[in-house]
Amino acid sequence: MGDTDGSSSAAHGAQSDTASSRNEESNGIIGRLFGRLGATSTEPEETQPTANQAQPARDMVNLRRLRVDDVAIPSADILAVPNTISRDELVQVFRDSGMSRVPVYDGTLDTPLGFVHLKDFALMHGFNGDHEGFDLSAMLRPLLFVPPSMPLAVLMAKMQTERRHMALVIDEYGGVDGLLTIEDLIEQVVGEIEDEHDTDEAATWIKEKPGCYIALSKTPLDEFEAEIGRSLTNHEDVDEEEIDTLGGLVFMLSGRVPARGEVVRHPDGVEFEVVDADPRRIKRLRVRVQDRPE
Repeated sequence: MGDTDGSSSAAHGAQSDTASSRNEESNGIIGRLFGRLGATSTEPEETQPTANQAQPARDMVNLRRLRVDDVAIPSADILAVPNTISRDELVQVFRDSGMSRVPVYDGTLDTPLGFVHLKDFALMHGFNGDHEGFDLSAMLRPLLFVPPSMPLAVLMAKMQTERRHMALVIDEYGGVDGLLTIEDLIEQVVGEIEDEHDTDEAATWIKEKPGCYIALSKTPLDEFEAEIGRSLTNHEDVDEEEIDTLGGLVFMLSGRVPARGEVVRHPDGVEFEVVDADPRRIKRLRVRVQDRPE
């Protein structure tokens, strides 16, 4: 009888160990990270990890302490596309931004429909495939909608459970207030994750090719003038006392907020193509520096 009980207990213990191992494997890295949030140390003091080893655990406190609105990308900086965008325009957005996931909206960003993934687009259409049959709605993936006050730990658990990689922050009036990705949350634990699309935060423009730049609207005008080797404010149509950014210069030249895709020409021969904008502000520009007019 005793042997039977002992064998039964051993078998039960082995089954429990196997189940625990399977659960840990199914949770993946995000599950293991999140699981550590509730862990408490029961080891003796002499076996506690060193300061360097304990750093990741201390960093995970950020997920408890911080809220969604502490780390979300503000709505003004969200790159999104309308559901009326054409296939070629969407290709250009992916190329210019380097993003693999882009939110899609109907009319304005406050009416989000989902997001389109570069992988889905490439598999269904390809960048050089047939233009016929392009249906953006068929490629949309669902977004997660969260309040700004949600703790990051809760959001991470929700993203893992629902297998979502992108969340929109919705304010009390139902408008879009920001955006987060699963990468943003993991970076709160392990630090900045750089990939091939990340650039120096201090750099507000990149050189696409000779004489052509992709620049943020907030690019300081004097720094960009030094880059291209000419002044953009020494003209009677431009009041250098009122502007200090590229976006401000383009707004002054056009007299309004130009639409995405619109080209604004400077009297000195420089062309500003609006790559991204909303009805309230310019976000990104393609700047073509041409030879000075005679």
